[in-house]
Amino acid sequence: MRDRETRWRRRMVRTQIRARGVSDPRILEAFEDVPRHLFVEERFRREAYADNPLPIGHGQTISQPYMVAAMIDSVRPEDGDVVLEVGAGSGYQAAILARLALKVYTVERIRALADGAVKALRSVGAANVEVIVGDGSHGLPGYAPYDVILLAAGVREIPAALLAQLAEGGRLAAPVGGRQHQVLALIRRTEGKLEREELTPCVFVPLIGDGGWDEHSSTVSGSDARPSEEGPLSVTVQRKTHVDKDRTAYP
Repeated sequence: MRDRETRWRRRMVRTQIRARGVSDPRILEAFEDVPRHLFVEERFRREAYADNPLPIGHGQTISQPYMVAAMIDSVRPEDGDVVLEVGAGSGYQAAILARLALKVYTVERIRALADGAVKALRSVGAANVEVIVGDGSHGLPGYAPYDVILLAAGVREIPAALLAQLAEGGRLAAPVGGRQHQVLALIRRTEGKLEREELTPCVFVPLIGDGGWDEHSSTVSGSDARPSEEGPLSVTVQRKTHVDKDRTAYP
């Protein structure tokens, strides 16, 4: 079984990620190392390495592998980076980031998903990830600034609170646009100025929160973050043009 899943994972990297232009060896190795099937429900495990998103409950999904790779490739995490992820979901993207950066903080508004992410991350030994339950549109100012910020949900505009938490030389990637269609945008802070580049069209579910969309309408909203009930996962340590659609908020 393990050998079969290893083969599936290598094929996923070769045919879905490398073939679409992601070439960073560290990123490709991380995708080969992380067992994606551990981040999906048991009934979907045979489909874990397919070229599409999968449901993870609570109306959310785990992103298509390529979309996760495209977002991570856009910000190119480095060994010493501190990362903020908005939208933990199943924990899969955080597990990839854990192999590329020094420390990962990930915020998830749905407690049941956060608790599941903690368990999955523990199972793969991602000891440098901390999962927080809260409104990710506020970020986590107590741990700022961040070298990398990733939004795993669509926004009309990037929340000012997140831009304020981006370090000098930092990179932020987010799906920006309407509720149904967005463009993956890359923001860099260089000499105090923010530079924006648009990368690839995408479709993510909306970011829900004070700095995002209202959960029950198509309007933009006008929380204190807290640890998951599962407890902290760790003690403190410290350009694409290919068009792909992804109906997910939480990779």
